[in-house]
Order: sequence, then structure tokens, then C-alpha cells
Amino acid sequence: MTSEFSIAIHTLVFLNHKKDCQTSEKIAQNVCTNPVRIRKILTKLKKAGFVATKEGIDGGCHFIAEPDAVTLEMVAHALGETPVHVSKRTGSIDMDCQIASGMGDVMDDIYAQLNQACFERLSEMTITDIDALIFPNNVL
Repeated sequence: MTSEFSIAIHTLVFLNHKKDCQTSEKIAQNVCTNPVRIRKILTKLKKAGFVATKEGIDGGCHFIAEPDAVTLEMVAHALGETPVHVSKRTGSIDMDCQIASGMGDVMDDIYAQLNQACFERLSEMTITDIDALIFPNNVL
């Protein structure tokens, strides 16, 4: 996973908690990153139907989805995130060594199993769940 995932979850919990429009500058200040990065992530979250934007002096971005219906898996998919991603395979299928020629497929299978397990766990957690971890005594 990249830091985009953490930033997106943080942003959605922040917007859900605030219950009104927030500028990318205010969100960025809370997340501790820059507004340009927030806007890039908000674009993906808007496309997924989690947030909407409002123009004007009191404009910004607000959470429009039901927080208990938005799973962390949905957020990961909206961002195009894969929990375990490896950029380089070791070995080569063209080598005579059975280890070198077979390792790539074996590791790909392991990564696929890890991703499946991660997505299953992320599908069990919602924005409401994260909010409850931060505000355990908050009754909604």
C-alpha cells in the first residue's frame, strides 16, 4: 500500500466527523500533507462517490456516502491500491535451474493469497469503525 491509502482514510474520517464542507487546505493541515496531494486523492474519492465538492466562498469537499457502508476495501479499490505489490520478480523462467525458473510463479501465488486476505479484512472495516476507534465514547 502507498501512503495514499492512509491519507484517503484519514480524509474520509475527518470529513465524516466534521459533517460540512472542508477546503483541501484544512484537510491537508489535519492530515499533515500538502493540499495538492489531498486534491489528487479527493478526485479519486469523488469519482468513487464518497465525496462531493461545492464551489463558492463556503465551498470545499464533503462526505456524502454512508460511513457505515464505506469499507476500507472500497477505498483501496477507489485508489487503485493493492496491499502487496512487488515491482520485480526474481529468477527467470528461461533459466535451467528449477528454483530460478519457478520462484516467480510461486511468489506471485503467495502475493495473491496475501492480497486476498488483506482485502477480506479491509472489507470488514468501515469509516464508522475507524471513527469509533478514535472517538470510543462518541455516541452517533
